[in-house]
Amino acid sequence: MLAEQIEATPLVEHFRDGRFFNPGSSAQGFGSALKWMTKRKIGPWRKWIDSAPGPKPPARVDGSELRVTFVNHSTVLLQTEGLNILTDPVWSQRVSPVSFSGPRRHRAPGIRFEDLPPIDCLLISHNHYDHFDRPTLKRIASLHRPMVFCPLGLANPLRHIGFREVHELDWWQSQPWRHLRIHCLPAQHFSARTPFDRNRTLWSGWLLESPNGNLYFAGDTGFCDVFAAIKDRLSPLRLALLPIGAYEPEWFMGPVHMTPEQAVEARAILQASVAIGIHFGTFALADDGETAPVDRLRRALNGRKDRDQFWLLTEGEGRLVP
Repeated sequence: MLAEQIEATPLVEHFRDGRFFNPGSSAQGFGSALKWMTKRKIGPWRKWIDSAPGPKPPARVDGSELRVTFVNHSTVLLQTEGLNILTDPVWSQRVSPVSFSGPRRHRAPGIRFEDLPPIDCLLISHNHYDHFDRPTLKRIASLHRPMVFCPLGLANPLRHIGFREVHELDWWQSQPWRHLRIHCLPAQHFSARTPFDRNRTLWSGWLLESPNGNLYFAGDTGFCDVFAAIKDRLSPLRLALLPIGAYEPEWFMGPVHMTPEQAVEARAILQASVAIGIHFGTFALADDGETAPVDRLRRALNGRKDRDQFWLLTEGEGRLVP
């Protein structure tokens, strides 16, 4: 049904034979994945990183003030204009199909689930387990009942979880919501939850268009020319949430995950007033060690005139964005 619907829409130029693809680039195939898995050199991670949860965020932030709280990984709470928006929420102990195996968290979420303010909106970037966490999504659907924005193919799974209001968009489509406009943006990545459903659903970034400055959530992406396109179409950007982890080995991860240096370059291309690093420090998903993304980002920023425009927040830290 989804394939028939999409192929009947001439807008889509990244879908063929029942699968989505990245125009001009693609993720590595099975042979490359097997080579990586058999020759992995994983950087060091502490088994558990002790950290106290951050303070309870305010219930609302009104007017043009923008407060950002980094929860963990790609989960960020955005509070502005009386609205609470959450990106790719993950509170589970593992990001895998089963509870007894697969990538496990190395630190607690920076904010306790019980301390979340009322959530009005979710932005879902794609269906990988570290971004589409069904147990967490079920809790949010039951307790908060927010509006959800997702890329093509994920509306039905979200409705089965329990969400009542879901907007499913293609790249460059947008939808008004409250006094904002929500834009679905391209990303260079892929999707899968099993060995048999690769690229059956779309992946994306998101942008909240506001009179007080546009807010960009890149989702999960490799470095690509989409940043220049976003700058041309949707600037100025007040904030960009950019991934900096899961990039090693670069010969394998490069098409789908940015390095810290590339994230710095992406902020410069976007001309975002502030960028915040995400997608690091909680789950060991690739071969970069626990502190490698932060160390490389700090080295990349050293000596740059724009170094104060790229922030690193600790898990649970909330900060006001100018």
